[in-house]
Amino acid sequence: MSKTAFKPTAFEKRVKRRVSGRPHRFFAVCPPGLKTLCLKEIQELPGRLEQAGVLPGPAEISKTEPQPGGIGFTTRLEIACLANLFLGTPTRILMRVATFKAERFSVLERQTAGIDWELFLPEGLKDSKLTIQVTTRKSRLYHTDAVAERIRPQVLNRLKETTGGSNCDTGHSPQTLMVRAENDRFALSLDMSGSPLYKRGIKTRVIQAPLRETLGFAILKRLEFSRQDILMDPMCGSGTFALEAAMMQADAPPGIFRTFAFESWPSFKNNSFRHAKDKITDQVVTPPEAAIFASDLDQSAVTHLKETKSGHPVFSSIQVACENFFDITPPATSHGVVVLNPPYGKRLGNDMDINVFFREIGRKLAGDFKGYRACVIYPEKHLADALGLHLTPMPLFHGGLDLFAGIGKIA
Repeated sequence: MSKTAFKPTAFEKRVKRRVSGRPHRFFAVCPPGLKTLCLKEIQELPGRLEQAGVLPGPAEISKTEPQPGGIGFTTRLEIACLANLFLGTPTRILMRVATFKAERFSVLERQTAGIDWELFLPEGLKDSKLTIQVTTRKSRLYHTDAVAERIRPQVLNRLKETTGGSNCDTGHSPQTLMVRAENDRFALSLDMSGSPLYKRGIKTRVIQAPLRETLGFAILKRLEFSRQDILMDPMCGSGTFALEAAMMQADAPPGIFRTFAFESWPSFKNNSFRHAKDKITDQVVTPPEAAIFASDLDQSAVTHLKETKSGHPVFSSIQVACENFFDITPPATSHGVVVLNPPYGKRLGNDMDINVFFREIGRKLAGDFKGYRACVIYPEKHLADALGLHLTPMPLFHGGLDLFAGIGKIA
C-alpha cells in the first residue's frame, strides 16, 4: 500500500516560510551578575543539543552578544524552543517579531496592524490572555499605557480578520507581547517562556523569601558542582540549591518538568518537541545515592521539600532533615560543596545581631567544613568581614535587593 504524502495547507506554508523555516533574533533576559554565565550557556547549547541527538541536523546559533538586560542571539525557532528547556540562567526568552520607527500614534497603529500576527499567536486568543508590556526611552510616544492601548486592538483585530472568528477562550496559555521604544525605534517581541524560567514546574508550595532557581543554578555552576560532589545545604528553605543540584547530577535539563507559552503558537511542532523531550528524559541518569543533604530549622520547610522531592525519582539522592546548622557534622570528603542562604532582615528576627550571626556562621564553616567549596549569600558587603572566610563576592540581584554570594574554598 502506498503512503499518502502529507500536504501542508497554504497557512502552514506561510508559517514555515515566515516563522519556523528561517532564523530569527532572540533575547535571553537574565538577572544582573549572570550575563557572563548566560552567554556561555548559549554558546555551548549547540554542542549539548547535538550530543543529545534531539535534532535531525546541526544546531546553529550566531550573532551571540551581550546587551543591556541579557544576551541576544540568532537561530531557528526550533532551537530557541529547546533553549527554554536547556538553559538554566535566563529569566525568559523573547522572540523578535518586528522593528520599525514611529513618531506618531497613526504610524504605530499602521505598522502594528501590518504584522502577520496570525502566524505568531494562537487562533482565538482571548483579550484577557494577551498582556502587553511597554517600556519607552527618549521617544515621542513615551506614555506606556497609551502605546499599549493603540497596539492591543491592532493585534486582536488582525487575529479576528485572518482566522475568521471571535476572540473566544480556546484554552491557550496566556501570551505576552513586549514592546520597547528607544529613540523612536520600536521593537516588538513575544515572550516564548510564559511563566518565568526560574519556575521549573517542580515546587507546589513556596515558603517565605525563596531563592530563585536561576540564582541557585548559577551559583552551583560557579562552584563547578559535578556528579562526583557531595552537597550540604544546611539552611535549605524551599530547597532550591538541593533540587537544582539533583537535576545537574542526573543530567536533567532545568525546564524538563514545565510547559511554555510557545506551545500554543501555530509554528509549534508538537510531535518534534515531544520526541525531543522524551529522548532527553530517557537520557536522564540515575542520581548518586545520598549525595545531597538538605536541612533547615523550619519544620514546615522540611516537610514541603520532602513532598516536592517525593514526586520525582530524579530527586531521590536528596536527604532531608530538620536540623540546626550549628549542630551538623559534615562528611569528610575531598569533593564537598556547602551552600548557605542564611536568613536576614525580618526572617532573622530582632533578637539576633546580624554581624554576630554571620561571624558564628564563618566560625562553623572554618571549623567543620575545611576543604569544602563554599557559597554564602549575604545582604550587605561588610558581612564578608564578619564571615572571615576570604570568599570572592559575586553580586546578585534578588527580590528587589542587591545581594552578594561569597564563593571560594574554605582553607
